Amino acid sequence: MLAEQYFQAISIPEKARNDALHLAVATLNGMDYLVSWNCSHIASARVRGIVESVNLTNGYATPIICTPEELMEV
Repeated sequence: MLAEQYFQAISIPEKARNDALHLAVATLNGMDYLVSWNCSHIASARVRGIVESVNLTNGYATPIICTPEELMEV
């Protein structure tokens, strides 16, 4: 399951496991953007790179993961 791959690769704490699910839902539904204030487990440069790598391995396009402020700059 994609969410489990994210969970393992990002090393998300158990209490934040649903953050990996949010990433997977956005990816599997072909979303263009995933906007989040969660800079610890979703919208950080480290996580973006890991998600991109996992998605590349699995043949999925990666949504642009950003904060609301970053989206307003687009």
